[in-house]
Amino acid sequence: MADQPSTSTLAGVLTLKELVARSQREHRKVQELLSYLGSALRNLHNLNQFLQLIPVIATRVCDGEGAALLLWQEQNRRLTLAQFHSHREDWYGQVGERLADYVRQLPAGSARALFAQIEQELPSVLPVEAVGTAVIVAGQEQGWLVVFSDRPELLHTDARRQLLNLVADQTAVAIEQEQLRLALRERERLDRELQLGAEIQKHLLPETHPQIPGLQLESRYFTAQWVGGDYYDFIPVAGGQRWAIVIGDVMGKGVPAGLIMTMTRGMLRSEVLRGHSPADILSHLNQVMYEDLTNSHRFVTLFYSEYDPVSRQLTFCNAAHNPPLLWQCASRQILQLDTPGMLIGLEPQSQYENGTVTLAPGDVLVYYTDGFTDAANLQGARFETAGLLQAVQDACGLHTSAQDILEYLFMQVKAFVGARGTAGDDITLIVARVTD
Repeated sequence: MADQPSTSTLAGVLTLKELVARSQREHRKVQELLSYLGSALRNLHNLNQFLQLIPVIATRVCDGEGAALLLWQEQNRRLTLAQFHSHREDWYGQVGERLADYVRQLPAGSARALFAQIEQELPSVLPVEAVGTAVIVAGQEQGWLVVFSDRPELLHTDARRQLLNLVADQTAVAIEQEQLRLALRERERLDRELQLGAEIQKHLLPETHPQIPGLQLESRYFTAQWVGGDYYDFIPVAGGQRWAIVIGDVMGKGVPAGLIMTMTRGMLRSEVLRGHSPADILSHLNQVMYEDLTNSHRFVTLFYSEYDPVSRQLTFCNAAHNPPLLWQCASRQILQLDTPGMLIGLEPQSQYENGTVTLAPGDVLVYYTDGFTDAANLQGARFETAGLLQAVQDACGLHTSAQDILEYLFMQVKAFVGARGTAGDDITLIVARVTD
């Protein structure tokens, strides 16, 4: 008759089966908890609610008695006790409140001191040990996740540490998602404000061209960003007996340049009403704007001209802007209209000079900003003033309307730049053609 297993053998088998079953239950519990945490992360709508789960999950997956989530404040780099959880009610006072006191007393930027205090002071109240891991977001420490237990051997196994790291990693993902969401919301807000600024700026620039006897006018304006620093204007002078044609460029681009452009427009229009000569207008404008431009570390180039339809005389003054081009129909030659003068805002007492030219039927004026000549192709070559001179020569020889000339010039620069080239600055172009 075969030997029957002894009672002690049967007890050992039953104990082993119970250990295996318990291990399987523990494994399923951990899997369920981590699955729940992953689901909460995928459906994250409220970061604070999600962070409330973290100490609960950390306590259960590590089989500890409690856990704490500590986060750094961005303003002063101090740790704060964001969440504390324990399934033992007495631990909230004995551990949670003491931990909050320790955190409040910590010097800025120090986490090591907290663990030293936990190791030194908590055991005098409870036989407690703690294991922590950093919460890392985009390579930066955002906080700590700490698990407490009165069974120290439990927390120091590799499996428990790996589980704690996994929960900390999920916490980091949630914080990063919230940071990205807030950054996107801020970006959307800024985009709305920039769009509104662009609309306001667009309304400050001429929406239509004035009807000036004997003169065809066309213009086009592109900004490199939402808001630009180029400026052009058509201003009636002396009750419409003359017309000011103005073009300018604020150093830089974007919102700062756009604000200065708006300021320039308002101040220039105020100066024009005083009835002074172009040189006096720019001199006064420079004196008025000098302090503000100096404080903003920006300057303005400006070309101001006044056209008299009766005499066909153009009086002009330049404050270091790109000289407009005059294509003379009779000689088919191009002149650059320029006078000596410094940038607006460079020197408080800058002197400016008037220049005068009489136009004839068929003559064409081309005002432009340097965004046009600085447009670059894929090889890095720029359109340059030489390219513009040739384009103006060809356009005026081929076309007899300001609209067609303007379209031809833009077509030429677009062909030069190519599909992958860049126009890195604002571009403004005004074409004026004398008709009779």
